[in-house]
Amino acid sequence: QVRLVESGGGLVQAGGSLRLSCAAFGRTLSRTAMGWFRQAPGKERKFVIGISWTGDNTDYADSVKGRFTISRDNANNTVYLQMNSLKPEDTAVYYCAAGDNYGVWDYWGQGTQVTVSS
Repeated sequence: QVRLVESGGGLVQAGGSLRLSCAAFGRTLSRTAMGWFRQAPGKERKFVIGISWTGDNTDYADSVKGRFTISRDNANNTVYLQMNSLKPEDTAVYYCAAGDNYGVWDYWGQGTQVTVSS
């Protein structure tokens, strides 16, 4: 059974930075595509950023390009989301996801709240 656990969320002022972590238990991430999604209040969950299992390919939502980056530490079975130049519209619950095939997300974390104040 795979379990993904996010951490690192919190309250930050606009223009600030946060780094989210997603630790995996029960499965090695070395051959697993990883992604981050977010869901703002009253809105649908949306894709934010993803990385292939090789780490060679990454995808970004237009709204976060140039501000967010994803990285993976396979040795520690952890994926990170570095968020810079945060804006109030980045406020959401952020979810980590994993899948055998990129774009098919089989496993989800419980989410971590990110709140950006203006």
